[in-house]
Amino acid sequence: MTTKSYLDMELLRFTTAGSVDDGKSTLIGRLLYDSKSIFQDQLEAIEHTSKQRGEEGVNLALLTDGLRAEREQGITIDVAYRYFATPKRKFIIADTPGHIQYTRNMVTGASTANLAIILVDARNGVVEQTRRHSFIASLLEIPHIIVCINKMDLVSWSEDVFEQIKSDYTSFAAKLDVRDIHFIPISALKGDNVVDPSQNMLWYNGSTLLYLLENIHIASDVNHIDARFPVQYVIRPYSDKFHDYRGYAGRVAGGIFRPGDEVEILPSGFSSKIKSIDTFEGPLTEAFAPMSVCITLEDDIDISRGDMIVRKNNKPEISQDVDLMICWMNEKSLQLNGKYAFKHTTREGRCVVKDVKYKMDISTMSRLSDDKNLSKNDIGRITIRTTVPIMFDSYRKNRITGSIILIDEATNETVGAGMIV
Repeated sequence: MTTKSYLDMELLRFTTAGSVDDGKSTLIGRLLYDSKSIFQDQLEAIEHTSKQRGEEGVNLALLTDGLRAEREQGITIDVAYRYFATPKRKFIIADTPGHIQYTRNMVTGASTANLAIILVDARNGVVEQTRRHSFIASLLEIPHIIVCINKMDLVSWSEDVFEQIKSDYTSFAAKLDVRDIHFIPISALKGDNVVDPSQNMLWYNGSTLLYLLENIHIASDVNHIDARFPVQYVIRPYSDKFHDYRGYAGRVAGGIFRPGDEVEILPSGFSSKIKSIDTFEGPLTEAFAPMSVCITLEDDIDISRGDMIVRKNNKPEISQDVDLMICWMNEKSLQLNGKYAFKHTTREGRCVVKDVKYKMDISTMSRLSDDKNLSKNDIGRITIRTTVPIMFDSYRKNRITGSIILIDEATNETVGAGMIV
């Protein structure tokens, strides 16, 4: 594989979710092990640890559960990121915790994912945590969900059990906004249907997990219609060679930009045309999400970090009053009329919480309009007023321009992750 072809390979980010002891970490370990993505010294280290603990065989969950407390308790606490590649694709895995008190960790791991793997224990079927994690995946607009019905070896590889769980999940998922759901019966411990097809479930004629991960269509997950370019940095070299060069560097958040396009700069409203799109390798004829580029314009306009370049006839909303669903991440509860700093794309400022509309009961997916106290790991709907106007789309339309974080100014901690409604 050449360096060029390797760099050009498509990247799939996926997250795992499920109840405690459903086998998320074991599944990832199995995926890495069977796809030969583990170094020899890593394998020897977990073989040694497994032997020390008196376990039969190799405990593949140890590959992702890196914290000492995780290993002692046999659970996942923090988000563990793992990277691997096959000849078809590159992957970044976010292994997220199953416990209710780590909801914020799951939101963190899932926020950039194209796909969520939700594990269901074949013995227990669809439980409260399955519903909770599926709701969060749908709230975070994850386009693809693979429901892995795990531990099939403990229910005698039963097709009836698989079909019953599939039916239960499908009827529940009808309430969610999820476009693409797949079901796979697996045994993470024994490796059935993870990388290689199972010889114990010949009644299942669908794809293995790895095949699905390698081939699921993700190119259309990015918004290529609404052109959005948040300016991150203004480049002025001040050299003889580039005497008058003024470029606006950043990452395309949506749509396609080409030299000659008429654009508008927000929030000022000034118009210009794109002169060139530059990169370290040279100029481009077009740029699209998620490319990092430098755009130059035909006119000298005062543009700085936090401004946004958009198409003239396709603009985001511009407002200081913003409605959002928020996952609260801090020990201190959200304060009504409390003041927080915010970050939205490359724009920063301060805001005040004007209203808490309701809190979500994630177990029943009902809205609690009487309970407006949002504490750690709670999800609710709020309205904020910002000190500067922000240019945004709904989170459903664009996950980059539709997301915002709230920050405690005293401690500089991220206290809330918001999805703009």
